[in-house]
Amino acid sequence: MKKFLAIALCLVMVLALCACKTGNNGKDNNDKIKVGVILVGDENEGYTAAHIEGFKEAMKNVGISEDQVTWKYVIHENAECYDTASDLVEAGCKIIFSNSYGHQSYMVQAAQENPGVVFCPATGDTANVCGLPNVVNLFPYTYESRYVSGVVAGMKLKELMDNGTVTDPYIGYVGAYPYAEVVSGYTAFFLGIRSIVPEAHMDVMYTSSWFDLNKENETAKALMARGCVIIGQHADSTGAPSAVEAALAEGKVAYSVGYNIDMLKVAPTAALTSAQNNWSVLYTNVLRDFLDGKTMQHDYTAGYNDNGVMISALGSSCAPGTAEKVEEVIAGIKAGTLHVFDINTFTVGGQKMESYVFDFSTMNADYTAVQYEGQKIETISDGYFHESVYRSAPYFDLRIDGITELTDTSN
Repeated sequence: MKKFLAIALCLVMVLALCACKTGNNGKDNNDKIKVGVILVGDENEGYTAAHIEGFKEAMKNVGISEDQVTWKYVIHENAECYDTASDLVEAGCKIIFSNSYGHQSYMVQAAQENPGVVFCPATGDTANVCGLPNVVNLFPYTYESRYVSGVVAGMKLKELMDNGTVTDPYIGYVGAYPYAEVVSGYTAFFLGIRSIVPEAHMDVMYTSSWFDLNKENETAKALMARGCVIIGQHADSTGAPSAVEAALAEGKVAYSVGYNIDMLKVAPTAALTSAQNNWSVLYTNVLRDFLDGKTMQHDYTAGYNDNGVMISALGSSCAPGTAEKVEEVIAGIKAGTLHVFDINTFTVGGQKMESYVFDFSTMNADYTAVQYEGQKIETISDGYFHESVYRSAPYFDLRIDGITELTDTSN
């Protein structure tokens, strides 16, 4: 009898050990995982709406149900984020995501205090330098879809110039902040335009906000008043496209290229397309690695080759041949024969850029001092700038010729 009990006890211990190996990160226990999602906005704001859609698709892909996820909406980029992350830890969440760059420092603070929980600040840039294994950044190759959306704009601009409607290829861009994320995007957009109209030039105005319907609307109006005929944006509302649609309806030559969401509902005639991110790809990859118990990468990214970026449906105002040109350009990006930041396509201060060493150190929350020391890495080789290779978040911050950042936003 004692021998039988001993054998039974051993079997119980073996089964328990197997269960521990699977643990909360095992495929067999996916239905027990609790996940937290911290969002800077809600479904009414384009950027956050794209994240919500992407995360829900990722949940389906990895088998996580709605009752396993705790959503936190309209969480500001301050200590509220840290408090929210801490509350999610107390609620049993083992992996926590946030969707705004300004959340990052508070997520890292929570990660320091909770080494058993994985923290994933999307669009962040410190995971690889902060020294914490439980911090993960994710950011797609947005610059690729920006470039393609620029090609769409360039095709329209060429049509307008060819038929004599426009003589000055003047582009406007509504930017949020003068950060590398925005600079990389508007430069890629501009280079896409210049691949079709080499003489194009562009002005950028900043709103100092990621989402401000009125500011973005007014900024688009100010750019059109200066003579801009196509308005791009790295701003998250429908403010700019709606302003362009109204101007076009009044007889002004004006078209819009949006971001994050399809803008055809608010600008059915003016909207040409929008640069978009397929966030479901990155969320799926992160969640799958976590659930499979794999060592987490510090940076996750994806581009056209991984279905991580795209553009929205082409509007009815697009120039003939645009769809075919888009297919050609995307094929070149996928094949590696077209590089967005090819150094033969731009200059800085009149000079071709043969070298650019970027310091990957990151600053503290108020940008007064270096918080985490990073490497200094040569970013140009093989004839192009290697964006989002050494970390997922963009670091192309060169101000190239042909683009002017306006500090005086008066008309």
